[in-house]
Amino acid sequence: MNQITFESLPIPKVVLEGIRDADFKYCTSIQEKTLPISLSGKDIAGQAQTGTGKTAAYLITLFTRLLNNPKPESKRNGRVAPRALVIAPTRELARQIEIDARLIGGHCKLSIICIYGGMDYEKQRNQIKDGADIFIVTPGRIIDYYKQKLFSLKELEVLIVDEADRMFDMGFILDLRYLFRNCSPYDKRQSMLFSATLNYKVMELAYMHMNNPVKVMVEPGKAVVDEVKQLLYHVGLHEKFNLLLGLLKKESGEKVLIFCNTKMWAERLELLLKHNEYVAALISGDLHQKKRIRV
Repeated sequence: MNQITFESLPIPKVVLEGIRDADFKYCTSIQEKTLPISLSGKDIAGQAQTGTGKTAAYLITLFTRLLNNPKPESKRNGRVAPRALVIAPTRELARQIEIDARLIGGHCKLSIICIYGGMDYEKQRNQIKDGADIFIVTPGRIIDYYKQKLFSLKELEVLIVDEADRMFDMGFILDLRYLFRNCSPYDKRQSMLFSATLNYKVMELAYMHMNNPVKVMVEPGKAVVDEVKQLLYHVGLHEKFNLLLGLLKKESGEKVLIFCNTKMWAERLELLLKHNEYVAALISGDLHQKKRIRV
């Protein structure tokens, strides 16, 4: 099967430069299925897990739409009104989207701000007052600023919701619906929603607030990126750490992410790794956001 190149799609040259900067050469499965549809201006309800390239799919679409439809300064009316809004359920995801957006959109001359809780409130407030083309946000903090009438969403051209299923799981669905209701009409903007599962709740949200979204799904066999090697080790509790040390020495990875099922085990593992001369740092839910970023 021939792989689709980004150059074969109707993507502006400046966006292609950003794609090259990101070292992307061929479309992933979700990008192959999404981009030909989304670049034509249609709404998308996509099923894709983390690591499949969904972020690049919607960011390429976002930048392409904004560049192909330049907004004259005379229509801004001096109001703070973002042209695109990307909503994510967590601070970490919002920040990662911002990093990807600045890389892919690095040559587009479009301004980007990222707004989420746990950071300096007044600093972010001033960022919003200064305005930007693209807002990347988590629901709670941005609604707080919206209710202060710091900006309008009525001129929104692109709306993206990432990890929609997690919005439900984390109790953000009312916030999400509030933002949808206060955006520009669904037929005046392009909307894209991505979720690990397109269950009934997610699709109901899509059909209620989007313009006849096209459902795009990665085949079950391709839900996990081909390059990801998955292994399962059956091992007793007291043997786990020795196995982990052996794997770390064998793989020699510069950066390793280890998940634990409790904070207590994570703290213990951090100490054990440090005692074995590994540079380790703990991230947990109650860690202050500034420290999380440093880690």
